[in-house]
Amino acid sequence: MADLLYDLLSPPSGDPSSRPAPDPSSLEYLTSLSSQPLTALETTEPQALAQTSHGLLLSIQALSKKSHKQVIESATHHSTLRTSLPALAASTADLRHSIPKLDHEAVRFATNYSKSSESDVLLRRKKALLLSRNVERLVDVLELPNLLSTAISTAPVNYSSALDLNGHIRRLHSLYPDSPLVTSIAAQADEVMRTMAANLIQSLKSPGLKLAASLRTISWLRRVLPDLEAAGTSKGRDSQERVLGALFLVCRLATLVNMLDALEPLRDLADQEKARQKAIGSGNAWSGGQQTERYLKRYIEIFREQSFAIVSMFRSIFPPAAPTGSENEGSDDPLKQQDALEPMPAALATFPLHLVDMLLETLRLYLPTVKDQASRDSLLTQVLYCAGSLGRLGGDFGLFLASLDLGPEAEEEWVEVVKRHRALAGRLESIVGDQKK
Repeated sequence: MADLLYDLLSPPSGDPSSRPAPDPSSLEYLTSLSSQPLTALETTEPQALAQTSHGLLLSIQALSKKSHKQVIESATHHSTLRTSLPALAASTADLRHSIPKLDHEAVRFATNYSKSSESDVLLRRKKALLLSRNVERLVDVLELPNLLSTAISTAPVNYSSALDLNGHIRRLHSLYPDSPLVTSIAAQADEVMRTMAANLIQSLKSPGLKLAASLRTISWLRRVLPDLEAAGTSKGRDSQERVLGALFLVCRLATLVNMLDALEPLRDLADQEKARQKAIGSGNAWSGGQQTERYLKRYIEIFREQSFAIVSMFRSIFPPAAPTGSENEGSDDPLKQQDALEPMPAALATFPLHLVDMLLETLRLYLPTVKDQASRDSLLTQVLYCAGSLGRLGGDFGLFLASLDLGPEAEEEWVEVVKRHRALAGRLESIVGDQKK
C-alpha cells in the first residue's frame, strides 16, 4: 500500500528505470498514514505535522544558536576541499611515481654500504669507531714523552723509570714501524734520551763523585748508549765499553782540570814570583818562593787525590776482561783481520801518562822558583808520595821525576830525598807486615 502511494505521489518520469529508490522514511510515513482512518487525516494529522514541524524548527534554532560557530568553521574548512583534494591527488601521483626511484636508491645504498662491501665511507667510519674505542690507550701513548721528560727532570731523578719507558716506546716502534704517531713519539723519546745522556755525562763531572754513584751512572749509560747509536751501525760490547771508559776518563779529566784551574789566584802569585826572580837575575840571592810553594802543595794534593780516585774508580767500573783462546789464536772474522788497529788498547793504558805529563810540566815551570831547601824537600817528598799512590794502581812515575831539570845543585838534594823516602817507605811496610802477622 505504501509503495503504491509513493508511486502516486512521486513526480512522473518518462523512464521508469531512472526513478530513484524509495526513501525508507517516506515509506514508513506512508505506511503509518495508510493505517489511520480517513477522519484522522483531516483532524489529527495536520496538528501532528504542525507540532513535528514546530519541534524541528526549535531544534534547528537551538542547534544553530549553540553550534553556529562550529558550523561556520566547518563550512569554511570544507570550502578548501576544492583546492586541497586536487593537490592531494597530485601529491599522491608524485609519490606513486617516486616510489620506484626510492626503491632503486634504497637498493643501491644497501649494495654500496653493506658489511661485505669495501667502501671508503665505511672504512673511515670503522677507523673513527676504532679510534673512539681506543682513545684512552692513545692518550696513554701520547703521554709517554711527557712522562719520560718528567722522570728525568723532577727531583729526585728517576733514571730507571725513564729507561723502562724508553724501552716500552722502542718496543712499540718495533711493533708498529709504519705508524706516524709511534714514529713521532719515538723521535721525541730520542730527544729526551739525548738530554738524559747529557745529564748523566754532566753528573760524571761532579767533583765529589763516589764509586757507587759512578757505577750507577755508567750502568744507565750502558742502557742509553745503544739507543743513541746511529741507525745501521752495529757495535759490539767491547767497543761500547771502550767508548764508556774513554767518556768516563774525559769527564773526570775535565773535573780535574777545573779543580786545578780554581787555583788560578795562587798560580798568579806564583807567576809574579817567577817574574821577580827573573828580574833579579841568577847572580843575586833569591829568598822568595813561598807563594809558589803554596801553589805547588795545593796542586800536588789535588792531583794525588783526584788521579788516584780516577784510576781506582775506572778499574772498579771497567775491570779488565780475561783473554780468551780465540783472541790469542786470532779471529776468523775477515773484518777484524783487515783492521790492523784491532784490538785497540784500553783507554787507561795512556791516561796515567797524560796525567803525569801535566804534573811534570807544572813542576818544571814552578819548582825552580822555590829555593828554600826544606820547602823543596817537602814538595819532592809530596810528589814521591803521589807517585807511590798511583804506584798502588800500576802507575808509579817515580822514575820520570829524574828527568826534571832543577839545576846541578839540586841533584844531590834529590838523591837524599829519594833515599829518605825509600827508607821511610820500607819502615812503614815492615810495620804493616808485623801487624798482619
